Amino acid sequence: MEKPNLHPFTFIALVVVTTFLMGSSFTVGKIGLNYVSPLLLVGLRFTIAGLLMAVLVRKKLKPEKLADRARIFTIGLVQTAGVMGCIFLSLRTITAGESSILTFTNPLMVVMMGTVFLGIRYRLLQWIGAIVGFIGVFITLGFHLQLTVGTLFGLGAAVFWSIGTILIKQWGNRFNVWVLTAYQMLFGGSVLLLMGLTLETPKLTITPVSLTVILWLAIMASIVQFAIWFYLINQGDPGKTSAFLFLAPFFGVLTGWVLLGEVVEWYVYAGGALIFTGIFLVNWTFEKRAVNRKVDIADIAKSFND
Repeated sequence: MEKPNLHPFTFIALVVVTTFLMGSSFTVGKIGLNYVSPLLLVGLRFTIAGLLMAVLVRKKLKPEKLADRARIFTIGLVQTAGVMGCIFLSLRTITAGESSILTFTNPLMVVMMGTVFLGIRYRLLQWIGAIVGFIGVFITLGFHLQLTVGTLFGLGAAVFWSIGTILIKQWGNRFNVWVLTAYQMLFGGSVLLLMGLTLETPKLTITPVSLTVILWLAIMASIVQFAIWFYLINQGDPGKTSAFLFLAPFFGVLTGWVLLGEVVEWYVYAGGALIFTGIFLVNWTFEKRAVNRKVDIADIAKSFND
């Protein structure tokens, strides 16, 4: 049965909400670092989110084979522990806006990895988008390649996210999307909790602000954000929907400026604009064809159906 089209106003409103939750989580996370150590904070976020989602999907079919459970654990290790661990570690030394811009270069890296590891053929416009985006990264880093620890972690988050995308492309159709989301967050969050207790000096200051930050990140910026995003993906063209991901780092920069008073240099704006343009070109060229198919997070999510 054909799905009813969303009213344009409803679609735009939901896009703004979900990308705002994505982008603002960088700023909220940076606020949380005043009360909780980085790995412990992100570990609490995704362990809580994973547990809540596991309860919600308890009646859905779970993977029984050990190999499939290992696949979900691996995705959680990369997509949650790797990506989010790098993001929160980057926030110690760079702004929320810079971290969000660097992290959301992942669609550009997927083009490279998809070609090398999956043999996927991309169109010229997509390659132009990738090149423009990487020029934007160079400019964002201040026209030089002297990488700080924070920028390395920010780029590391994008690399891990891209690897997670490739893994989901390869294995995702084995699982229900909500089961995969719940347990990869739970597994990844558990790894982060363990790392937070062993690889850093744990810090946890319980205050109304810290509790609000943890619950906001776990519920609003994880569960609600995922639910809205997958709903939008399943309602329309996933490639065109994914083009709006460029709004997420915009909200990262905006909320960092509003809530934290972060000063962003002009070249970060210039580089960010090129990165957004590159991501837009990579995602907006989606076509539903078996050959010459683009891989992105939205395309992958589209393949998951209950």
